[in-house]
Amino acid sequence: MVTTHVRFSLYFVIFVGSFSAYGQTLTRIAKLKYNGGGDWYANKTALPNLIKFASAEIGTNLHPEEDIVEVGSRDLFLYPYIYMTGHGNVVFSESEVANLRKYLIGGGFLHIDDNYGLDKFIRLELKKVFPELELTELPFDHPVYHQKFDFPNGLPKIHEHDSKPAQGFGLIYEGRLVVFYSFECDLGNGWEDQRIHNDPEAKRLEALRMGANILSYCFTSSL
Repeated sequence: MVTTHVRFSLYFVIFVGSFSAYGQTLTRIAKLKYNGGGDWYANKTALPNLIKFASAEIGTNLHPEEDIVEVGSRDLFLYPYIYMTGHGNVVFSESEVANLRKYLIGGGFLHIDDNYGLDKFIRLELKKVFPELELTELPFDHPVYHQKFDFPNGLPKIHEHDSKPAQGFGLIYEGRLVVFYSFECDLGNGWEDQRIHNDPEAKRLEALRMGANILSYCFTSSL
């Protein structure tokens, strides 16, 4: 069983906003709401499906529904894992930049999932948050690819757009992966209800297994 615990700093109160059911505390995870006009709300069935899969396959104790949290909100600090997706523009204000940096430095984890069209915008905004860091491609032997499920070639390719390989990038702050960026992959699309994209079940399973790996890594790793 994966225990949903992260090495949070004093900024974090992990179980605030959680509730107890059948003697277990359920941790909540959230989707990031951002400004700029991009469709932050995309992939509406993705996180609930991933939560259900991860609970069954790796024993996470997660609330079955996602929360929505804004970049500048103090509630950001309630969530060990934040999911961000979309196709379009992203703009972080100065106060949002400061809040997101504080969250990530304090122990939070941001998974950015490019839904085809996010890349040129999110790279600029991430540079505001961590001007001293560069997004680097993670090697295939990185632990995020080798939790319960083994991905020896890195991220699976869920949907094809430009005949480019799926890539996993990261921002590493003081030795800890604080941002994981799945690019040219459409991972979240693979988590959605099968009827939405009509993906083969084997392809959806790949996406869900990789998503479970990311959650497992977030909850158990310090690097």
